[in-house]
Amino acid sequence: QVQLVESGGGLVQPGGSLRLSCAASSTISIVYTMAWYRQAPGKQRELVAAITSAGSTNYADFVKGRFTISRDNAKNTIYLQMNSLKPEDTATYYCNVLKSWGQGTQVTVSS
Repeated sequence: QVQLVESGGGLVQPGGSLRLSCAASSTISIVYTMAWYRQAPGKQRELVAAITSAGSTNYADFVKGRFTISRDNAKNTIYLQMNSLKPEDTATYYCNVLKSWGQGTQVTVSS
């Protein structure tokens, strides 16, 4: 099983930006689609963005135009650049590949 470690979360004001990182323990992650999910208190976990091994991306409607997913295969790492953050973006963000999940990183958007 691949180990995933997220980082980069924190407290930011509305309109601000954060960059999340997810480092994978194995190069096997390079050949698979990797994704970011999020879960707010009392809500189900939802897909935020995904990126294939070839670099094709897919975004949830609620982040299109604001978030950008990218990957660095040499570092076994994916990123999520989050701009124009809104209070409703507050959640724990999780990295995923196959059946592996990271521990999550908290993002709080508040003034």
